[in-house]
Order: sequence, then C-alpha cells, then structure tokens
Amino acid sequence: MADSDQDRLGASTTALTSAGFEVLSARDPASLAALINARTPSVIVVENALADSLHNPGAPILLLVGPEDSVDPKTVEAWRQADYIFSPVRNDELVQRVKALVGRAAERVRNRSKVEALRENLRNVSAAIRETNDPQIIANHVVRGFGRALDVDHVWFATFRDERVPLIRAQCNRSGLPQLPAKLGPSEETIIEVSNRLWAEAEVLAVTDHREEPDSRITKALHEWAEELHPISTVLLPVGEGSSALGVILLATVQERHPWTSAEIALMQHVAGNVAHGLIQGHLIGAQQRVLHQLRQLDKAKTDFLATVNHELRTPLTSITAYLDMIRDGAGGPVPEGISSMLDVVTRNSDRLRTLIEDMLTVSMQDASNLDLKPVDIAKLLQVVVATLRPLAESRHISVSFSEASEDVEITADEAKLEQVFTNIVANAIKFTPEGGQVGITSSVTASNGGPTSAVVRIADTGLGIPAHDLPHIFTRFYRASNATSAAVPGSGLGLAIAHDIISRHMGKMVFDSTLGTGTTVSVELPVGGP
Repeated sequence: MADSDQDRLGASTTALTSAGFEVLSARDPASLAALINARTPSVIVVENALADSLHNPGAPILLLVGPEDSVDPKTVEAWRQADYIFSPVRNDELVQRVKALVGRAAERVRNRSKVEALRENLRNVSAAIRETNDPQIIANHVVRGFGRALDVDHVWFATFRDERVPLIRAQCNRSGLPQLPAKLGPSEETIIEVSNRLWAEAEVLAVTDHREEPDSRITKALHEWAEELHPISTVLLPVGEGSSALGVILLATVQERHPWTSAEIALMQHVAGNVAHGLIQGHLIGAQQRVLHQLRQLDKAKTDFLATVNHELRTPLTSITAYLDMIRDGAGGPVPEGISSMLDVVTRNSDRLRTLIEDMLTVSMQDASNLDLKPVDIAKLLQVVVATLRPLAESRHISVSFSEASEDVEITADEAKLEQVFTNIVANAIKFTPEGGQVGITSSVTASNGGPTSAVVRIADTGLGIPAHDLPHIFTRFYRASNATSAAVPGSGLGLAIAHDIISRHMGKMVFDSTLGTGTTVSVELPVGGP
C-alpha cells in the first residue's frame, strides 16, 4: 500500500491486516518501486498522486482517488486489472474492494489456465490431422479431440455432397448417451444453408441454452434431425474452403449449460481450418493413389499381355523359319528360280517379324531386368557393332566409318545392353540413309565444369532427317516419324524407345540433332563411373 498521508496509510494498513492480509507500506514512488521489485504483491493499493510510477506492475491495482483528482483512462486501461475508490475511504469498503480484486485476479489465472489447456488439446488435434491423409481418420480425430478438449456430451461431424471431399460421418458421444443419426435427413437443407451463411460471415452459431429459445430455427432443425437429442448448449461450426462450406461440426451438451467463450470459439475455428485443408489434401492424394494403382495394374496387364503374345508368336514363327531353311536347302527337292525369289521375300519378312517380336519382348521385360555392370571398352564395343552391320550397309552402298578417341575410353556399364543400343542407332542410320550415303561414328571423353568424366558417342548420317514436329515423340514406344511412314521405311517404332530407356538407366543422356533432308546426329553421353 502506498499513500503519502501517514494517518490514512496507518488506518488502511490496520484494517487490511485485521482482514488477514500482509501489508507492506510505502509513502513515495521510490519506496513503492523497491517493494514491488522485492516482493510479488497480490494487490497494489496506491494513492492517485503516486500512481504515475506504475507502468507494468504485474498485479491488480486499487486506486485511491481524491475529490479533486483526475484519472488518465489510458493509464488505467494499460494496467488491465484495476479499480478505484474515492477518499475518504471506509475501511470495510477498502477490504471488500481488495478481496474482490484478488478474486478477479485468481479467476483470470484460472481462465488463462483453461484456455492454455484447451489450446494444447486442440493443438494435439491439429497435429494428429496433419499426420494422416485418410479423410475418415481425420474426422475421427476431430470428434474425439473436440469431445475431450471441450468436455461436451456429443460431437458430430459430417461433410456435404461436395466434389472437393468424400462423404464422411463421424461422432463421439459421452458414455451412456445414444448415437446420433448418421444422416441429416429432412434437416439437411436447413443445416447446409446455415453452415454456408456462417462460413460466408466467418462466424459460428453458438447457443448457450436452447431452453431459452425453443422456437428458433436451429433448435427446430436439430429436433427434426435427432428426436432423441435434447440439447441445452450447442455450437454449429462450419468447415469450409473458398466460397462455401464443405461440412459442419456440431458440439452439444445435454446435461449442463455451457457458456461458450470467445477463446473456445476462436480455437475451434482454427482447428476447423486445419480440418478443411487436411480433408481436401487427403481426398486429392487418395484420388492420385487410386489412379496410380490403376496405372500400375494397367502397366502390369500390358507387360503380361506382351510377354504372352511374344511367346505365342515365337512358337509358330520358329516353325515357319525352320521349314523355310529346309526348303531353301533343298530338303523338298530343287526350288525353281521364280519360287526362290518368293522365298527370299518370305525369309526377309520372317526376319523382320522376328526382330519385331524380340523388340516387343525387350520392351515387356525392360522394367524388370537389372543391369549387369562391368568395365566396357567403348572402342571395341563400337567395332563389334560396325562389323555386325557392315553387310547391311554394303548391300545399300552406304559407307560406315568409325573414329575412336585419342585415349582409351572404358566405362562401367552393361555391355550387352549398350551393344543393343548402338546397334539400334547405327541400323536406323543405315536404314534411313539413301544409297551412296555415309554414316560416321566417333567416340570421345568430356568433363563439364569439373564434374565427372563422361564418354560421348556420336552417330551422324546423311539420311532423310527427322521433321521438327516429330522430334519430341521419337522416344515414344511404337511412334514413327511421319516421313519414315510416307517413305515406307520398315520399322516397329520400338528401337529408339528401347535405346533411350537403357541409356536413362545408365544415368546417361541421348540427344538428337536433325535437319530434314540433310541428316541426323545422335549423341549418347554416358558417365564413365557407371550409374
């Protein structure tokens, strides 16, 4: 207690001490400040003339105001908990005012503790929501979490028919109380309308006591929805996103009256925002997972189909080619000249069919096969490819040249698969180059910006070239460039797709540089250290 009037200070101290308070007294601002710093007071009783020194005392203040005194409202407001009493002060009134301030301060502490506990409980609800993408699990967390945090009898949650979220129902009821209906029934239109209005206004509908307004629209709607529900206090909390509500949370008490506080409502609205975000995100992720599952099933069905078709095609083709070889070897007698040329056509197309079947089988097994990594000499590998394809090039009067790098180039890779890649690319170059053209193959080593060393192989031809609009699609399975189709150049459209997939699995790159009517250069870059 601080008072410059010695007599008044003594009388007030005696009265408060008799009422059970421990009183520390001061007669000037410095003594008052020293007392506050030394002890934590429950209440500060201070003469108005000494109050200017109190900026943030941390305790309720009872101001002694004289008849001629003026009080600054802003100062009193800054103290948060304050009261005043006019002089001369009656001792009984002083004691009563001090006790009232102590009670109000204690109630404020209790309320703050309740709000903190509620905030922590609802923070746990939000954390549980963020840990799952399952909309039904989110709804279950909401009803159980709200029931525990707010100590209510019923919590019921439902989403409306909305493309943004699945149709969900969840509820949590105090033990011994009946379940609420799963469907909104005849009250659906009213509850959706109210929820949309509340969402648009960023409000909730909080009813402290339905018994005081039995004829209100929401009271009637709740009674129509669930006759066994006799609510006393309810909250209708919209869950929404964008311009409309997508669901609603109902909280109800049926045993005791619950005066909803602004802190409770604000925290519930915050959690409702997390619920909406979680439901929409979970619904989208669920839809993506279902699509991904369907795509995987389709891809497996495609792979199984290709493998089956390949097996069924290879069996009769093997028989056909075997009999062709026997006929051409004269097992059935001499073959007339005219028939021999026909057999050449049959044999050539049988070989094409066999190549197509092998490519299809490669495609069907590509994803499941592993790379057999080992050191590979690029120069030797390319020499094998050139030797294999030289007869094809000579039959078309096309020259094939290979210039190896000035240094040995050895990389870690799957040799058989790389041979398949370069055989496909060089065979394509020969196939799409007119008679008398050229195919040049070079190898080199490169390192960019101090990064890992790469081996680069370039295959350049003087062929048809690829139209610009076809270039983005050349690695698509079964896709063929438009000029290849119009020129009736045979092919399945699988060779480059297979080659690109193998190079990608080696962590390499495959780049096309093509000019229509001039030729194409294919650059294959592979990391020396392997994938």
